[in-house]
Amino acid sequence: MQTTEGPVSPDRPETSSTPQKTPADAELAARLRLSVGRLSRKIRQQVAGEVTQSQVSVLVSVERLGCPTLGELAASEQVQPPSMTRQVDALEAGGLLIRRVDETDRRVARVELTPAGRKFLQRNRSLRNAYLVRRLARLSPTERERLGELVELLEHLAELP
Repeated sequence: MQTTEGPVSPDRPETSSTPQKTPADAELAARLRLSVGRLSRKIRQQVAGEVTQSQVSVLVSVERLGCPTLGELAASEQVQPPSMTRQVDALEAGGLLIRRVDETDRRVARVELTPAGRKFLQRNRSLRNAYLVRRLARLSPTERERLGELVELLEHLAELP
């Protein structure tokens, strides 16, 4: 028998308090997936400059990882190293990334954000936030309050194991 959190196992036996998956749950899950996906797509379309969404993702990963090797970056982005090399080449040509030789192993190249790359990410985040602020302004105060409560639920949902 399936529960809403996966199959029953000896480590997590089904109890009378375990919620059962219902058709309403399945419909809610589908609606949530579709609406979150649509909103996410619209937000991702808000990009400053001539940079692809894949390149934005690479810049965000470099920011998060610090000064990764190309291999670490490819693994983080779940792409093959040659694909990552092409992305990094384009971002380096655009002045958003720079390659540096590893200080301990001169055979290894590391990449880091340039000041222009940091500025791009900041501008890109501001642009996306401004998009959402404009959308939120079209909601009534009651709708914004309800959305605030929903955001708390979504944050909780994202943190569940």
